[in-house]
Amino acid sequence: MTNDLLKYVLRRADSELVLGHRMSEWCGHGPELEEDIALINISLDHLGQSRSLYQYAAAVDGEAKTEDHYAFQRNERDFGNFLICELPNGHYGNTIARSFFYDVHSLLFYERLVHSADKTLAAIAEKSLKEVKYHFRHSAEWVIRLGDGTEESHAKMQEAIDEIWTYTGELLTDDELDIEMNKQGIGVLNSSLKDAWYNKVEAVLNEATLKIPEGAYFQTGGKSGIHTEHLGYLLAEMQYLPRQHPEATW
Repeated sequence: MTNDLLKYVLRRADSELVLGHRMSEWCGHGPELEEDIALINISLDHLGQSRSLYQYAAAVDGEAKTEDHYAFQRNERDFGNFLICELPNGHYGNTIARSFFYDVHSLLFYERLVHSADKTLAAIAEKSLKEVKYHFRHSAEWVIRLGDGTEESHAKMQEAIDEIWTYTGELLTDDELDIEMNKQGIGVLNSSLKDAWYNKVEAVLNEATLKIPEGAYFQTGGKSGIHTEHLGYLLAEMQYLPRQHPEATW
């Protein structure tokens, strides 16, 4: 059970870390000062959630590892994050679409995880939920603002929705680990969130005068370590300093 729990915790931690790193790349490049600050605060929320989860993973692992080990000393195939989290920022519409789809999932996921039989995961979920509610409100408002804005912003937002939609299926599917953790009362079945996820997404897209793509092929594999080419480049940048100077301290 320990190995299953460790892997389950690391998956979520990896998603939060990778998306947090992506969001941090907007620092100094936001479309306006207020949004620049908002994006960095959201990035810090994701990184904070990943730290809590990595710290718990270290306790479960019991091999004297730290949160830094999981973030900086593992290779691409060791990461179990959702593929959507590693996608490049693109233009602002791409970033918002990526966050929006993930935020809806996170909101529903943490609402269920607060009832986990694992008290530590339940506590992390309760703390994270307060932040995720803001993330969802922020991304949803921007989807509406851009979708129902100018002709150009509408076109770019629809293009972003169409492009990133293919990575949303992974958010709503289960594998053997998800099923096993749910049987033990610890984890959440992603498939159980599907109807609520679609309802929330559709409601926002309708208000934004945007359409849900039809007949899309869904990319999967992130949870099993099969990633897009983008994660390798992200990790190379993020992990360079601690790998080159493993004994360095601040």
